[in-house]
Amino acid sequence: MFDLTVTFDNGPEPGVTPRVLDILRERGIKATFFVIGEKLCHPERHRLAARAHDEGHWIGNHTFTHTVPLGQQRDPNAAQSEIGRAQDAVGDLAHAERWFRPFGGGGNLDQRLLKPSVVDYLIRNKHSCVLWNAIPRDWDDPDGWVDRALELCSSQPWSLMVLHDLPSGAMDHLERFLDRVEKAGARFHQDFPPDCVPIRSGEIVLPIQPYVSNIEESVTT
Repeated sequence: MFDLTVTFDNGPEPGVTPRVLDILRERGIKATFFVIGEKLCHPERHRLAARAHDEGHWIGNHTFTHTVPLGQQRDPNAAQSEIGRAQDAVGDLAHAERWFRPFGGGGNLDQRLLKPSVVDYLIRNKHSCVLWNAIPRDWDDPDGWVDRALELCSSQPWSLMVLHDLPSGAMDHLERFLDRVEKAGARFHQDFPPDCVPIRSGEIVLPIQPYVSNIEESVTT
């Protein structure tokens, strides 16, 4: 037996997200979709995010462009440009906790994720920062990620799994993954393991220095 929270990053995608939503609905599983803000500027993708919201899934902010990790951006306005614009795009679909997930350029949990001005922005705007503890690298191995995901789930009490509703082919195996974790006794949750949420509603509740770069200190003025 183990606990499992499933999340999806980098969508929504018209050719993939609808089937993901169908599968979750058939099984009664609630997830969180951490969306890319600029994708929601397209009406069809915005409709998919609205469908997910209407079906009880949470919609989170995964930056506006998802190009360079925030901890590596020298732009002093990166927080507003990436987090603020994405939150505006999410609009009324946003959860009250204002979920935000940074990205580390391949699932890295290190100083690529944040920088001091970004932390200040998250605090000032009452965001909650959601990390992860299970990365099966479905984008890198679209056909082989299921075994790795199951190993991650069985190795810890509560996994916060990051999958991607992208047109890589990985989500063709979503049902097989869910079949296997259900058979293994997974208890599904929509909320997140507390140790994966270092900032909650604008308050730092866990140490965040491992995720904060000093790039701004090195910028010459």
